[in-house]
Amino acid sequence: MAESETRVPEDLRYTEQHEWISLEGELGTIGITDYAQSELGDIVFVELPEVGDTLEKGQAFGAVEAVKTVEELYSPVSCQVVEVNETLEESAEQVNADPYGDGWLLKVRLDDPEEAGGLLGPSEYAELIEDA
Repeated sequence: MAESETRVPEDLRYTEQHEWISLEGELGTIGITDYAQSELGDIVFVELPEVGDTLEKGQAFGAVEAVKTVEELYSPVSCQVVEVNETLEESAEQVNADPYGDGWLLKVRLDDPEEAGGLLGPSEYAELIEDA
């Protein structure tokens, strides 16, 4: 996929490690970006935390395994895991097919919704991947 075709939805916040979060009050959904999945290639396995786990902003919480590499996943915010995408156990390729939809990783309750304000906005993230 050419860089110019990489999708960067306007309604999400991003990390420099290529995670995204959508926010609805104190709840959020976390996944990896279209850019990240395209760079990784075919994803074959996703390791995720358990429901109830607490994560600190910047903490590694799992990993995405592609055919040729494994990349750690980092929490964009301090939060508690309220749901994990269990369909990825059987269909990790959903992360490639629909990184902003069916390929989501976690649903979380944010410790402090204001913390997300420190994440990259869409234009900042687009600039980051353009320079990559």
